[in-house]
Amino acid sequence: GGSVKTGKMPEGEKTRQCKQEEEQQQKEEKREGLIEFYGSYQELFQFFCSNTTIHGAIRLVCSKKNKMKTAFWTVLFFLTFGLMYWQFGILYREYFSYPVNLNLNLNSDRLTFPAVTLCTLNPYRYSAIRKKLDELDQITRQTLLDLYDYNMSLARSDWSTLSTRKRSSRSLLHHVQRHPLRRQKRDNVVNLPENSPSVDKNDWKIGFVLCSENNKDCFHQAYSSGVDAVREWYSFHYINILAQMPDAKALDESDFENFIYSCRFNEATCDKANYTHFHHPFYGNCYTFNDNSSSLWTSSMPGISNGLSLVVRTEQNDFIPLLSTVTGARVMVHDQNEPAFMDDGGFNVRPGIETSISMRKEMTVRLGGSYSDCTEDGSDVPVQNLYSSRYTEQVCIRSCFQLNMLERCDCAYYFYPLPTGAEYCDYTKHVAWGYCYYKLLAEFKADVLGCFHKCRKPCKMTQYQLSAGYSRWPSAVSEDWVFYVLSQQNKYNITSKRNGVAKVNIFFEEWNYKTNGESPAFTVVTLLSQFGNQWSLWFGSSVLSVMELAELVLDFIAITLILAVRWFRSRQQLSPSGPPPNSHDNTAFQDESPPLSAPHRFTVEAVVTMLPSYNSLEPRGPSRDGEVGHE
Repeated sequence: GGSVKTGKMPEGEKTRQCKQEEEQQQKEEKREGLIEFYGSYQELFQFFCSNTTIHGAIRLVCSKKNKMKTAFWTVLFFLTFGLMYWQFGILYREYFSYPVNLNLNLNSDRLTFPAVTLCTLNPYRYSAIRKKLDELDQITRQTLLDLYDYNMSLARSDWSTLSTRKRSSRSLLHHVQRHPLRRQKRDNVVNLPENSPSVDKNDWKIGFVLCSENNKDCFHQAYSSGVDAVREWYSFHYINILAQMPDAKALDESDFENFIYSCRFNEATCDKANYTHFHHPFYGNCYTFNDNSSSLWTSSMPGISNGLSLVVRTEQNDFIPLLSTVTGARVMVHDQNEPAFMDDGGFNVRPGIETSISMRKEMTVRLGGSYSDCTEDGSDVPVQNLYSSRYTEQVCIRSCFQLNMLERCDCAYYFYPLPTGAEYCDYTKHVAWGYCYYKLLAEFKADVLGCFHKCRKPCKMTQYQLSAGYSRWPSAVSEDWVFYVLSQQNKYNITSKRNGVAKVNIFFEEWNYKTNGESPAFTVVTLLSQFGNQWSLWFGSSVLSVMELAELVLDFIAITLILAVRWFRSRQQLSPSGPPPNSHDNTAFQDESPPLSAPHRFTVEAVVTMLPSYNSLEPRGPSRDGEVGHE
């Protein structure tokens, strides 16, 4: 009886004990572990929306009892996300377009004087080719007489001896007759006789025909101006004569004192160490000052008295009138170690005029790489540099044309450097080179050769902005004694005083020089700053909010993987891979009863997942004890 009394428990105490055990179990279940995942997607998103610092997310939880509000905030939330990432896309596109900012800097310092090239505008008659030039002049004289009834007076008067040189004259005449200068009708003029009085002279074009070697295809080079046609036709034959003399460029027949009467820099006299000489087929003898990199001039002060001052002779003597139709000199200012392309950047100096040229230095520095297609030194440009100078865009373009000329026409153009192992074009060796050249030139100008795309701008370049002023020199009251002293000093009698000399002054206007630089307009820091601005605009949150969103994505992936693994294991448990269901042979389990281990626990967990939750189970442990005690 006493045992029964002690084993019996009051109903209230029994209920209280069950509640305590249930609370203890719930506390153990709520205890956080080192790594813990949510039980479902709903739990994950509900926790995120309730605890995140992103504005608007809490409204998805607070308004869950009102489906209309929940739908409204859901649409608004995802619409805001879409607009924000649309702005992110715009920022990405702008970033990868690599925009640049233009930086303008003004610097003040002593400046290195640039190189100055001066040409006579008087194509020189080499003694080695003088006879052929005289023959060409005589043929041109007869051509002008046939076309225009004009009898040109030539500088030489020994044409009576021309008949004694029948062999050379016949050779040159043969090639000239192959490329004659002729009059052609315009396209819109009917076919009338050339001497018809109804045909106006303005309805004719002058040009010459260049045919292929087999004469199957011809190229008509026509000009609306007869002066241009005669000069181009004469230049074509003149280049062929020069090309027949491979050492013509090496001949030094210049006379510096007969062209440069006076040379002073910074009030000091120039000497031969301050210039170099080269010959240009059209501009004559050219002299480049301050091109020696070992001893460059430096301007001590800006102003006309601290620059280069030259008095040059502009009277043409022994010139080629069919090549040079102007009087004076041609000057060009360029940087050291750059060739002087007189056709591009030069300008003419008028005789009897003092030309004062003021300079402003300007440097341009471009960003390379992804920001522009500029090149540092031209080593990454697919064009061989044929010039013995540093890379420039014009150097590359001319080298590109010369290489294409050598490939297509099997010879090199005389105006550009000669590649190794090549020879210049002349019609005694290359009969149809003129036809090939003009066809290639048309393709070059239309950029069919791709030279303008291959040749990129240099990342660093120096330019000089020039402005010129003119005045009469010498003046009317001083010209007598000035010309007298010059004639005595240089032992040259000036026949035309007014057109005989010219003065050139080249100087820096000021010491300030401008540098145009580029800097990235959109860096990584700028991109992150713009992202932060957009994120704050649409959600009013910070970097930690972004980390919360990243954590949500990682948790979502983790839950997905866990559910996938559980599903895969459940499929394996249900698959018929073990013994048949009717087999009750448990001898293996009785003989081998291994201790509790991790693999058996995983199997039990897989089975437990199929059972109801612990909350639906009755607490049987305490009740059984009570029943036993009661019994």
